[in-house]
Amino acid sequence: MTQHLDPRSPWVISTHDLGKRPGTMRQLTLALPAPADLGVDMIGVPKDAEVELDLRLEAVMEGVLVSGTAQAPLAGECARCLDPVSSEIRVDLQELFFYSDEDASEEDSLLDGELLDLEPTFRDAVVLALPLSPVCREDCAGLCAECGIKLAEAGEDHRHEKIDARWASLQGLFTDKDNDQEK
Repeated sequence: MTQHLDPRSPWVISTHDLGKRPGTMRQLTLALPAPADLGVDMIGVPKDAEVELDLRLEAVMEGVLVSGTAQAPLAGECARCLDPVSSEIRVDLQELFFYSDEDASEEDSLLDGELLDLEPTFRDAVVLALPLSPVCREDCAGLCAECGIKLAEAGEDHRHEKIDARWASLQGLFTDKDNDQEK
């Protein structure tokens, strides 16, 4: 049983006015709510954020070719210092939606009657374009591996005393009080 697309879904677009006449074309400019769970571990598009789409739908022999761009806000955290990061992403979209599964392979997109679902195409394009390790600034120094303080705030003289592991067990034998009595 095939699942039919819901024409009320914001990412489902009707191609009715194109007919099946190759060469007919339609320009669309849309603002749609971002789908949920669109991102990678450190950064993504917030759910329901406004996604701006500038699309061109063109009827071809095999189906409908959708091409254009999508722009969306990003929110996440810096991979080095864990500060919040926000920016925008712009991706190119291009997908051929076939009229019938006879012409298409398993991975190809199909029209459901006159409807096409643009969300999977958008999702794939965004996730592939996201940085795996977003940074707040290119020169972000990150966090100290010893104490966790932000290195940018700690200053250049931030250091930790390194104790040779061979002498570490002797560290607690002497206290400052003992040192004062020897004088």
